[in-house]
Amino acid sequence: MNNNTIIWITGASSGIGEALVYELSKNTNAKLIISARRTEALEKVKNNASRSNEIEILPLDLAQMDEKAKGIVEKAISFFGKIDILINNGGISQRSLAKDTLIDVDKRLMQVNYIGTVTLSKTLLPHFIQNRKGHFVVTTSLVGIFASPYRSSYSASKHALHGFFDTLRAEHHDDNIKVTLVCPGFVQTNVSKNALTGDGTKQNTMDAATQNGISAQKCAKGIVSAIKKQKAEVYIGGKEILAVYLKRYFPGIFRWLIRRAKVK
Repeated sequence: MNNNTIIWITGASSGIGEALVYELSKNTNAKLIISARRTEALEKVKNNASRSNEIEILPLDLAQMDEKAKGIVEKAISFFGKIDILINNGGISQRSLAKDTLIDVDKRLMQVNYIGTVTLSKTLLPHFIQNRKGHFVVTTSLVGIFASPYRSSYSASKHALHGFFDTLRAEHHDDNIKVTLVCPGFVQTNVSKNALTGDGTKQNTMDAATQNGISAQKCAKGIVSAIKKQKAEVYIGGKEILAVYLKRYFPGIFRWLIRRAKVK
C-alpha cells in the first residue's frame, strides 16, 4: 500500500472498523474513506487517527442500500478519484435461540450483513472492472465457516457472504479483482452488546467469550497483513480457530463439542 492506494472502510465508527482506521492511518500511506451510520462517531475516529487530513467521511446505512448505493459509490470515488480496496466491515450480530427469533430479526440480519454488503460491492464492481484491478475485503466470521448456538441468523448471513464472494473471486479473476474473506473469532468489541435478541432489541451485555477475546487492535493488524498478502481467506482469533479444522477433519467430534461450547 502506498500514498496512491485508496481504501474504503464500512463499519468504521467502532470495534474492528475503528481499529482498522488507526492501523492503516498509522502504518501505511494509504488514503482512507470511512463509513458508518453516525457522522459524529466517524468524525471522532477521524480526529483520533494519524494523518487525519487524508481521511474522508462518508455516512451510510447498509440497511438502506437499494436506492442509495449508486450515489454513495459515486461520492466515494469523487474524494480521491478512485477506490482500490473496499473493506466490507459493517454489520450486526445476534444472540438468541432460533426458536425464539422473530423472522423480522432474520430479515434484518440478512438485509444489513448480506444484502447491504453485496449491494454496495456490486455497485462498486464496474469501477474495479474498468480499472482492471480492485480488492474486496469482507469481514465475515468464524461462524461463516461453522455455526454455533445463539447465532442462527448471524451465521446464515455470514455463510451467505462466503458463497457470494467466493463466486465473485472466480468470476473476476481475469479482471485482476481480489477477494479476501476475513473470519474473526472472539474480539473485544461491543458486538455482543449491540447484538439483536429474539425480539429485535439489543442484548446490551457483554458475552464472557467476547470479553475474553483478542483485542480489536490485534485483529486489525491481522487483517492488514492479510490484505497486503492478498490472502483468499484468513482466520483471526484464539483457540476457537481450531473449530474450523475440527469440523473439516473430525465433524462428529465438532458436532459434539459445539453443543457444549460456551459461546454466550
